[in-house]
Amino acid sequence: MNRAIGLNFHGIGTPTRALEPGEAPYWLSTGQFTRLLDRIAAAPKPHDYVLTFDDGNISDHDIALPALAAHGLRARFFILTNRIGLPGSLDTDHLQALQAAGMTIGSHGTNHVAWPELDDAALSAELAGSRMKLEDICNQPVTEAGIPFGHYDARVLRALRGAGYAAAFSSDGGTMDCEAFLRPRTSLRSDMTPAQITSLLTAHTAPLRRLRRTLGMAKRRWLPLA
Repeated sequence: MNRAIGLNFHGIGTPTRALEPGEAPYWLSTGQFTRLLDRIAAAPKPHDYVLTFDDGNISDHDIALPALAAHGLRARFFILTNRIGLPGSLDTDHLQALQAAGMTIGSHGTNHVAWPELDDAALSAELAGSRMKLEDICNQPVTEAGIPFGHYDARVLRALRGAGYAAAFSSDGGTMDCEAFLRPRTSLRSDMTPAQITSLLTAHTAPLRRLRRTLGMAKRRWLPLA
């Protein structure tokens, strides 16, 4: 089993669009981001980390891309397709530049909504519509999705498989099996302490918390959300 630590980023630097409620803590300063990449690149096995970016913010291209290239790292970028070309978000040229640099482009849906709250028709439109638009831009299959807010249940996972996705990235924390369909990751926050960052980078999780995570994932994989 090939295991890795999933690290998820949102925005880097100063936002250039209006943020949603509760979004601000997930924006890192450029210094915080660079220091994290320094530690990842200096790790004995940098490829034990899977780096992802949600939402499709312009900082993915303007800040993250050159920093990743300078550190010899690659990442996955999960895009909200209804934001493509809007101020503060990536446009088609940015997406193609990311792809040309060896980055993976995936779907975050069309709108920033919690997928379990959608009816079947709306969920299908989110998953299939975003995938089709990205494939048209990238001219290659899009087979991975980043789950908005980390909210999913068994119906969402079935819909993702039915829409042709081969992997779905959640926000369950801990390590991931890189060959599994559901792949947990942890979102970085600007208010994390140095000790929290070190625990995250070393995959240190208290046994009770690890058990709760495992049980929670199992419940969501088999049952609808209440």
